Amino acid sequence: MENNVEKYIENLKSQFHQNSDFASRLFVCQKGKIGFVFLKSMSDPILFSQCIYLPIQSFDGQITKQNLIDKILKNSGVETVQEEKVFAEILDGKVIVFSDFFEGFISVDITKYPTRTPSEPPTSPVIQGPREGFVEDFKTNITLLRRRIHSKDLVFKMMTVGSHTKTKVILSYIDGVADSGVIKELEEKIGKIKINGVVDSYYILSYLEKRPNSLFKQIGNSEKPDVVVSKMLEGKVAIIVDNSPIVLTVPFILMEDMQSSNDYYTNHHYSSVVRFIRMCGLLIAIVAPGFYLALQLFHYNILPLNFLITIADTTQGLPFTPFLEILFIFLLFQILYEVSLRLPSYLGLATSVVGALILGDTGVKAGLISPPGVIITALAKIALYTVPEQQSQITVLQIVFIILGGSLGVLGIVTGFVYVVNYLNTLDDYKTPYLAPYAPRVKEDLKDALLKSSITEKHSLPKSFPTGKRGAK
Repeated sequence: MENNVEKYIENLKSQFHQNSDFASRLFVCQKGKIGFVFLKSMSDPILFSQCIYLPIQSFDGQITKQNLIDKILKNSGVETVQEEKVFAEILDGKVIVFSDFFEGFISVDITKYPTRTPSEPPTSPVIQGPREGFVEDFKTNITLLRRRIHSKDLVFKMMTVGSHTKTKVILSYIDGVADSGVIKELEEKIGKIKINGVVDSYYILSYLEKRPNSLFKQIGNSEKPDVVVSKMLEGKVAIIVDNSPIVLTVPFILMEDMQSSNDYYTNHHYSSVVRFIRMCGLLIAIVAPGFYLALQLFHYNILPLNFLITIADTTQGLPFTPFLEILFIFLLFQILYEVSLRLPSYLGLATSVVGALILGDTGVKAGLISPPGVIITALAKIALYTVPEQQSQITVLQIVFIILGGSLGVLGIVTGFVYVVNYLNTLDDYKTPYLAPYAPRVKEDLKDALLKSSITEKHSLPKSFPTGKRGAK
């Protein structure tokens, strides 16, 4: 070191803007001075005393750089770093050790910061099966994957994204099972990301999508280690982002969201029935309000007479047109949903129940809205949560189909549906057809699509998306 220890510490303190959590220690020995710098908020002071300072203080031999490393190695992880990496190491919670009688810097890992204990994620509860969920600490998330895949071929490649946050992004895959072309493409896309900071995995999601402005989800995600591991075993690549409990998976097909982790921990016949119900729920959620509106405005002659009379009786005297009525009810339910999300949990449930019952019932009795309109819209809103991963996309589609049904009738509904299916058929991220294994039809993958076969009937990896050489069977 060109400057002495005190000047270098003062220089570091100045460059860290005199932060209150910046700490430094100085140890004087016969040969010279040894400096220690670290962030109190990221490092454990007890470990610092026990693993670094006290062992060096009790050193009775000649102090050299190698002797220091050997002494600290008995208690904690240590490595030698260059001066240009000192700032990054300090910001990672490491202790930097340096002296005026040896060159270079020693980095000691005593990082300690608050982390959440793995628990069942609120977005993916299960009746049977593992209940662990990812947390915000990437080291814990890597451990959760390591516990499930005991293989030397499990690979973790770390990258850094964000000019200010320096967020760690880890690509995880099984070598030989995941496709090398997909891995290379992901590395290139992540390496090209230019952004000030990454707060959550969603921040990099748009950079990985082929059509970032598309309404439809193109990257898989999960909070459950068992789900991510099963996808990796199929040949997909997991993307772990530090400070986020959501792990992304690539490639992605629409059928993944029709599946649930519960499907794999119960009878496969039951799972097939439930998946079919989910598909029906998805269709009902998208088209039900628009279809009801189209029948009421343009095609009332095809409704059963008794039902038509009921609608006529309940809608007579309403101040709104059928189109405005459905939009008003839809807006009412959406407001209740947003309120329930942001209120404390003990108030959110009460608000949802009271709002839906009292406002809905009061609105009907006041003659503002009709019972059939409330029932149809409520049915669509409930059916939406049969596929909760697609909630945001379905909500937008509901509005689109309400407009189509209210302006063009059933013809508008059919035309819109054909357009959506055709658009989905054009999505092809990472050489993976979005509607596989049905468009195109992949016979081998139909065993785990809408209908689920027994696990004993699956003898090869999926062919709907590219896999490695060991995956091509």
